[in-house]
Amino acid sequence: MSHPVILLHGYSDAGPSFRAWRDVLVAHDHDARRVHVSTYKTLSNEVTIRDIAEGFERALRAHAGLDANQPFDAIVHSTGMLVVRAWLTQYAGRQSRLKRLVGLAPATWGSPLAHKGRSWLGAIFKGNKDVVAPDFLEAGDAVLDALELGSRFTWDLAGLDLLGRDVYYGPDGTTPWVFIVCGIESYSGLRGIVNAPGTDGTVRWAGCPLNTRKLVLDLTRAPQRRPARDRVAIAPWSHVDSPLVPIAGVNHGTILTDPVKGEGLVDLVLRALTVSTRREFGAWQAAAVKETAGARARLRDELGEWQQFVVRALDERGDPIPDYHLQLVTRDDNPLREAAAFELDVHAYQADPSLRCFHLDLRRLHRVNQGRLRVRVMASSGSTLVTYTGFGSEKVTATGTQPDGKWDAQLDIAKVLGDERVKLFYPLTTTMLELRLNREPLPLGPRTPPEIFRFVDLDAPAPPPPPPRIDPDRIESP
Repeated sequence: MSHPVILLHGYSDAGPSFRAWRDVLVAHDHDARRVHVSTYKTLSNEVTIRDIAEGFERALRAHAGLDANQPFDAIVHSTGMLVVRAWLTQYAGRQSRLKRLVGLAPATWGSPLAHKGRSWLGAIFKGNKDVVAPDFLEAGDAVLDALELGSRFTWDLAGLDLLGRDVYYGPDGTTPWVFIVCGIESYSGLRGIVNAPGTDGTVRWAGCPLNTRKLVLDLTRAPQRRPARDRVAIAPWSHVDSPLVPIAGVNHGTILTDPVKGEGLVDLVLRALTVSTRREFGAWQAAAVKETAGARARLRDELGEWQQFVVRALDERGDPIPDYHLQLVTRDDNPLREAAAFELDVHAYQADPSLRCFHLDLRRLHRVNQGRLRVRVMASSGSTLVTYTGFGSEKVTATGTQPDGKWDAQLDIAKVLGDERVKLFYPLTTTMLELRLNREPLPLGPRTPPEIFRFVDLDAPAPPPPPPRIDPDRIESP
């Protein structure tokens, strides 16, 4: 007998949008009384995703009638993935209750549209329209903050359920089996103005799966010298990969409201709800790869093999570095020729610019020898009193001074990462990169007293006053 199935919608939506999927499940022998369509509020500025997750827990008991430990399956759309992941991590033991998790175009790493929704224009088009409600024209600021690319919420959540000590998506039935599907079509008509490369109109393909990796690139200068390759730490991975299954024929909206248009979509989801073992999960993944060969070919040949990098820059004390830039470059054999740069689509998280999200079509790298790749790192303190320093700098002078507070370096990817240990580029994935630098007072050289702090001799004669400043605009002509 199948488990109850919970259906969770996304941002600014409501339960009726899941009517088509409810009907599909009932038509394929799921008991209508055990298919529970949820609805929740996202357009109130005070409501957070964690609030919604706890509301979900209460509604399981009060409305769906599920006992405290009764297992269930979930099909989620867009922001619904963040709700379920937050629910899983807030209290121990919940991962053994959820048996199968199907993500329809899940906003696992947010959406490039989220920061646009936090504007007044976004409130007009997506905000609450009930003029008597206390949240009239609110657009759900807290939820949109979590959905913004590179948000602190998605960074911290991944640290818990994807990279933490507890296993949430493991190799056996004590945790949920996860299935990720997303349409490869974009919006048509007026809604097409929001289309962006590498998306289904709302979420990035690379930002849907759960098979995330994290690297820590430590460029801090330590008293003892370390080999370049010792500066990279790879976060351990104990979860089962849940890669993206691309679906032709649907976009972010129609994957929910008109699923029969998706090539093989309904059959794949129905079969996912029967998986119970590691062997069955592997067989489902293998079949999905074969059955979506046409969609995969379109990504490879036409739409792009996109990868997303979420970067967080910190100093040695753990404080954020808000003003920095990363650039991927190749160095030509001719030293007089400028390095060719790969322009990355970058978004800085508004609440904390030390978090950035970079988007890259890997097809541009296919013909490049990765041994020639460099990462250019630039950071600025915004002050002449302090600067950032780190391994690999090409701008430090002989005395170590950097009077403008700026720092930059070029790092050889092959030497720093080590070809035999780390592969940096994986299509249709998100890689977390934590970058660490030193923050130091200026000047750095030992021969000059530091400007930010000094000792003074109270008995020394006072220095002569500076000459009066002459304002040339006030000098009268003879």
